[in-house]
Amino acid sequence: MAEEKKHNKLTTASGRVYVENENSKTVGPKGPILLEDYILHEKMAHFNRERIPERVVHAKGSGAYGTFTVTNDITQYTKAKLFNKVGKKTRIFARFSTVGGEKGSADTERDPRGFAIKFYTEDGNWDLVGNNTPVFFVKDPKKFGDFIHTQKRDPYTNCKSATMMWDFWSLNPESLHQVLILMSDRGTPDGYRHMDGFGSHTFSMINAKNERVYVKYHFKTAQGIKNFTDEEAAQMKAKDMDYAQRDLLESIDQGNYPKWNLKIQVMTVEQSKKVDFNPFDLTKVWPHAEFPLIDVGVMELHQNPDNYFQDVEQAAFAPAHVVDGLGYSPDKMLQGRLLSYPDAHRYRLGANYEQIPVNRCPYAVNNYQRDGAMRIDGNGGRQPNYWPNSFDDIKVDESYREPSEQLEDTIADWYDRNSKIGDNDHYSQPRALFRDVMTQEEQDNTIKNVINAMSGISGPKRDEIVNRQLCHWFRMDEEFGSRVAGGLGVDVNSVMESMGFSH
Repeated sequence: MAEEKKHNKLTTASGRVYVENENSKTVGPKGPILLEDYILHEKMAHFNRERIPERVVHAKGSGAYGTFTVTNDITQYTKAKLFNKVGKKTRIFARFSTVGGEKGSADTERDPRGFAIKFYTEDGNWDLVGNNTPVFFVKDPKKFGDFIHTQKRDPYTNCKSATMMWDFWSLNPESLHQVLILMSDRGTPDGYRHMDGFGSHTFSMINAKNERVYVKYHFKTAQGIKNFTDEEAAQMKAKDMDYAQRDLLESIDQGNYPKWNLKIQVMTVEQSKKVDFNPFDLTKVWPHAEFPLIDVGVMELHQNPDNYFQDVEQAAFAPAHVVDGLGYSPDKMLQGRLLSYPDAHRYRLGANYEQIPVNRCPYAVNNYQRDGAMRIDGNGGRQPNYWPNSFDDIKVDESYREPSEQLEDTIADWYDRNSKIGDNDHYSQPRALFRDVMTQEEQDNTIKNVINAMSGISGPKRDEIVNRQLCHWFRMDEEFGSRVAGGLGVDVNSVMESMGFSH
């Protein structure tokens, strides 16, 4: 009998062998992530430190100042002061970005777009950090660094690799919804003014009665959706790599101020326990028919920064930054970002990054943080650097205490993120997007873009990767799979037979 092949064991940086590299440890399958899962922290902390000085993701971006104006009363859902009356205005800073490219990459690459807003409220800064898509590629933060590596450069060739991308996507069918959006013309938006923005994650709101609801944030462009075709995006890439930056800057300089209408979806805590899908799964959307959009207000950008580096490059957003009346949810990807985003900023900009003007709260900031590189605010002077003390007048305001949360489970474990029926359905929402939402032209363009993108898969594993991804396309929509297979020169009948389909 042949000797069993020996494999290297998966270990931490300190050499500890571990098993769970894809699922974070949570309290129940839908519960919050435990702080003790240091494998997650090690993966994210190391990932956050892989590049200096530019951002690891969202490296190239554009930004501007503006205002947010409340147009509809939502105080039944939240006591957040920025929403406390119709007509109230709050100063904001918004940054848009590509995700996978370096700081010098082209603005028209096929890529999701970052959509981040900092609200300077009287209760502190609120950062809403999302994308121009309502979903994402993965649903557990342990998988984030691995995914981003596939969008960066191959460690051998130092080139972008379609093989890495499709290998990962084909091994993670949870990515299919976002991949379909990316492969549509929405993957190449016409600048930043003509795209929607989403908080993407499930967040929460708390009202004056300490009642909690879950929410999704949608920013609908008032300029109308405009996208490039694959050919148009390539032409613009050759013509102007900074197209989106130039378009936003010049529009504001000319007084053509872009606007977005903020709307929310609301789900009660009780509803979250009864829906037939996981409402905290970042790869899923909430059906609009069941959870309709509610108007909130209007965001307008009307001031370009005087210095790009000072404001756009040094802007730091973190979903951990919420204010009284706004909160989190058990969304695993959100829970991971609560730790990793501030950690990335402390590494890139320093421990005192929130003293940089674009990040600084314009209202009161009182704490006992002292010292560190680039401390520029007087460092607390001669005031005590500990709490409690007998000398200063900083007090705890109990009115800001958040209500307790009822957890669904008491068993902590590494739960398979796709174990439940609702969590393991990777096809129905992409199918609905393709069949029911896309026009015929959008369907045709998406299929063509997929064929072009998958044609770049190469190497000894090419056929295996192509066929594995085709299986996902067929499960989503048989015609879609057949047309992609035909475009790649794959025998459709043999692929169908291997999947158990018959004609």
